[in-house]
Amino acid sequence: MMVINLLGLMLIALIVWWFWLYKPNKTIVQGNEVLIEVRDGVYSPSSIQVSASQPVTLKFMRKDQSPCAETMLIPSLDISEQLKLNEITQITLLNLSPGEHEFHCQMHMYRGVLKVV
Repeated sequence: MMVINLLGLMLIALIVWWFWLYKPNKTIVQGNEVLIEVRDGVYSPSSIQVSASQPVTLKFMRKDQSPCAETMLIPSLDISEQLKLNEITQITLLNLSPGEHEFHCQMHMYRGVLKVV
């Protein structure tokens, strides 16, 4: 009984860390494009910083067969894209205003943020 309780607490701690405490490393885009890999339940990189003064192309490479990985949304920019398996899907963004734009799958399990400075 004690083992089951301990495993339950460890699972709860893992869920809290994954959804609320985990902070990914930030990638600062030097050029005008970034490759984002979709694999194992995450976008990598998932925190991207770009300049407001230049256009940027986000290239999503979906390697995850999960149906959840199929759709990528950027609600604040009114963008919804279908990501094909093992193919690059390009999204070019022009005239971005400074601020943060979250991107995610339709169920919010895959999550990332585009920071425009």
